[in-house]
Formats: sequence, C-alpha cells, structure tokens
Amino acid sequence: ISVKSSSKEPITAAGEEGDDKPPKEEPWKTTLKTTMVHVEAAEFQGHEVSLWDLLHSRYIPEENRRELLELYEAGELSLEQVRTVVTTIVTRTAAAERAEPASGPRAELAATAAEPTALDGD
Repeated sequence: ISVKSSSKEPITAAGEEGDDKPPKEEPWKTTLKTTMVHVEAAEFQGHEVSLWDLLHSRYIPEENRRELLELYEAGELSLEQVRTVVTTIVTRTAAAERAEPASGPRAELAATAAEPTALDGD
C-alpha cells in the first residue's frame, strides 16, 4: 500500500520555501493599517477607520496618496502629520461634495430652487 500526498498541499519542513507565509509587511505600512481615526465626514461618520483605508479612499487623489506615502516612509512626515493631512483632505472633500452636488439639470434645479426670488416676498 502506498500513500500519495495531494499535489495541492506540498509537505515541507519548517522554514523551507513553500511555507505559504505572506511576506513580512513594511512596519510603516502596518502602522498606517492599524492606526484608527474618527472622521466625521461622508460614509465614515460614526466609524473608526484606518489611516490606510482613508488614504486609499476616493477622497484622496492618487498623486496626493503617493506623495504622502513616500514622505511618511522616508520619515519626513510623522504619523500625526499624516493623520492630520489625511483627515483634513477627506473632511474638506466630503464637505465640498455635499455643497456642490453632481452637475447637471437636477443640480441646477436644486440650486435655483434654493435661491430666493422676488415672488417669495409677495
């Protein structure tokens, strides 16, 4: 009787290649993923969210994200500075989106309806 192991699960001694352990994550990246913040804006209201998730949200433009990550990784920005910049960008962008709904006929109609007219006083 012979026993054949599955080719899907290679058997290796501890420490050998093929252990299927994920590569170690950079410490700065782990810090961003584990640092939780409160942002009272948009879909983040009432939730704690990681700085990493905020950085990768639609509120942070790609160019800003890359620059912030490079500066933080290089040690030119502290964690607190990254937190301040990211939460400020998210808060301001979300507020701007609320103030200026998507352009188009509905947005123009809403803006027109909000403006007082001469007939309102009569």
